[in-house]
Amino acid sequence: MTGDDVHPAWLPDEASRAVGSRRVLVRADGPLAQAVVQEVTRAVARHGGSLRADPAIAGGVGDDGGDGRFDLVLALTDADGLPDAAARVLAELDSRSGRGTLGAEGFALARRDGVTVVLADGAAGLLYGLFHVVRLGAAAFGAASAIDVQHPVTARRMLNHWDNIDTHPVMGQVERGYSGGSIFWRDSGLTGDLDRIRAYARLLASVGVNAITVNNVNVHATEAHLLTDRLGDVAALADVLRPYHVRVHLSVNFNSPVALGGLPTADPLDPDVRAWWAETTRQVYAAIPDFGGYVVKADSEGQPGPFRYGRTHAEGANTLAAALEPYGGVVHWRAFVYDHRQDWRDRSTDRARAAHDHFAPLDGRFAGNVILQVKHGPIDFQTREPVSPVIAAMPATHLAVELQVTQEYTGQQRHVCYLGPMWREVLSFTPWGAMGPTVAEVASGVAHGDERTGSGRRPSGQGGLVAVSNVGDDRFWTGHPLAQANLYAFGRLAWNPLLDPLTLLDEWIDLTFTPAATADPDLLRRTLHEVMDDSWHTYESYTAPLGVGFMVRPGSHYGPDVDGYEYTPWGTYHFADRDGIGVDRTRATGTGYTGQYPLPWSDVYESPASCPDELLLFFHHVPYTHVLRSGTTVIQHIYDTHFAGAEQVARMRSRWARLGDAELVAPDVDARIRERLDEQVRCAQEWRDQINTYFYRKSGIPDAHGRRIH
Repeated sequence: MTGDDVHPAWLPDEASRAVGSRRVLVRADGPLAQAVVQEVTRAVARHGGSLRADPAIAGGVGDDGGDGRFDLVLALTDADGLPDAAARVLAELDSRSGRGTLGAEGFALARRDGVTVVLADGAAGLLYGLFHVVRLGAAAFGAASAIDVQHPVTARRMLNHWDNIDTHPVMGQVERGYSGGSIFWRDSGLTGDLDRIRAYARLLASVGVNAITVNNVNVHATEAHLLTDRLGDVAALADVLRPYHVRVHLSVNFNSPVALGGLPTADPLDPDVRAWWAETTRQVYAAIPDFGGYVVKADSEGQPGPFRYGRTHAEGANTLAAALEPYGGVVHWRAFVYDHRQDWRDRSTDRARAAHDHFAPLDGRFAGNVILQVKHGPIDFQTREPVSPVIAAMPATHLAVELQVTQEYTGQQRHVCYLGPMWREVLSFTPWGAMGPTVAEVASGVAHGDERTGSGRRPSGQGGLVAVSNVGDDRFWTGHPLAQANLYAFGRLAWNPLLDPLTLLDEWIDLTFTPAATADPDLLRRTLHEVMDDSWHTYESYTAPLGVGFMVRPGSHYGPDVDGYEYTPWGTYHFADRDGIGVDRTRATGTGYTGQYPLPWSDVYESPASCPDELLLFFHHVPYTHVLRSGTTVIQHIYDTHFAGAEQVARMRSRWARLGDAELVAPDVDARIRERLDEQVRCAQEWRDQINTYFYRKSGIPDAHGRRIH
């Protein structure tokens, strides 16, 4: 597929009109500054503006319009010869906070004397500042404005690709990927379409993502060799991503010293094993000097780990950390460790407890360049979970909170499910109560005493936000064109978790469906909000009730199968019987999971009277006649929400049809979305009928409204 065939997502040429139609000065040098110049060059060529750049930037000297005046100045704070407006902004910035306080990625934006000025201490900040001006569009060139200083809240804003070089016989080329094959790997090797990867790097930089892994956390035999004899492929990818400030990380197999090095053991305390990791890592950095580090899934779902040798996960992680430390690299060590050979008969075993049981006792034992990567919930990216108690349990450990952009359990990019509101809810959660720090502050390091500066929070240099990518080689990048909004929202929330998800949706709409290119932008915007704003809750309403998860088909994880996991060794049960439903996770009578939370949440979750209704069945086994705060019973809530959810999806389809009929979106986009909405309507009805029928047959309690239940 050529570059012309690929949908531009939120960076169509029209999105850069406000920048490209004006006179622009770039005063900076270096590789990242070249990316800034290339972005502006592309924009002015399209929209008739002009560019002047420092001669130090290859190919960067252009025309300023003849009078030496500029509409937009993008400059490093240590640049010489700034125009008057930029110099005044710099002087104001110096008087307010002092020079050099923007950091490697921050920027300052202001408008003075008819000139829009972006200043940054580093070229990465200048790149992010340029994309911020693109987001603002014409509004960036309006009235004079106070200085807006922006810093990313988290130092690492990472996407994990679950891509395989070889196509896995069960999972395919991208595990839990719903957008085609890998954009990195093709025909058992590196793709020849590096332009596609370059376009991807632009998309990532435009929302502030600065790190990716290029292979699956389940590291299979072929992919293991990316660490050694296939390292050149990783270096080639790093070369393409580097100009957009995206660093490459690798998922590695804990057993690599045996599988690749021929050693008899992978024991992390064995001197030969430590030496092997040190030498292998030296070779990695010789090939990729700005390599980010390793991601490790160990002792989980069949992946090898330190438990095999009687070692702790801290001992395992620290061996890799020691190898990376001389080069500034980090280990992202995943906390997704649990027994996937459980006995469903044993109600004392609880998969939700596993991560806390394994890792909380190790707090303070991890090396300084180990980042414990914790899923935002205790199970596995379900439609509704409580926030993982591990996030509150390890104040002496750097943490990264892991989200999932690919919609494994939320419709697999066949259903509209805008996840921004879910993520904002997670990131805003206060594990220690209303007056304590948020999940986002834990991930950024602010919760543990890092400096706050100006209008942004300065990250600690460790920790961060990580998400499983939803991108594949599909021409729309994400299979469902509307799923692009999830990738956009992740990057923006990783930059600033306080942003409003609906405002981010507006940003994405304005960039993707530019008003100048749309006959009726108000109808388009209104319809997209009607379809997407509450789509997470809509999906929840016709699938998982009140915090129950995993009622999906084993293997594919798509579509309803109420008992699909109920009698399997994987855990995550609903325990529905004739009397009630839910998992008793209380300290008093259940698995004790509520005790893993600090106050006040340990007490809030302990009692059905105080537990939030949306999580009731995650924490409690209650009768079908239990009355919720809404005044309805659990069984009637199940019926009502599943009927309402299916009806809402049908309305979503009808609303979208107005746009296609009015020809307000491109025909190929319209056709793909209509196809996906047809499937969502079908699947929502199947969920409705199976869930309602199952619980009617279990409870024997009819629907109060007499609707048809099979």
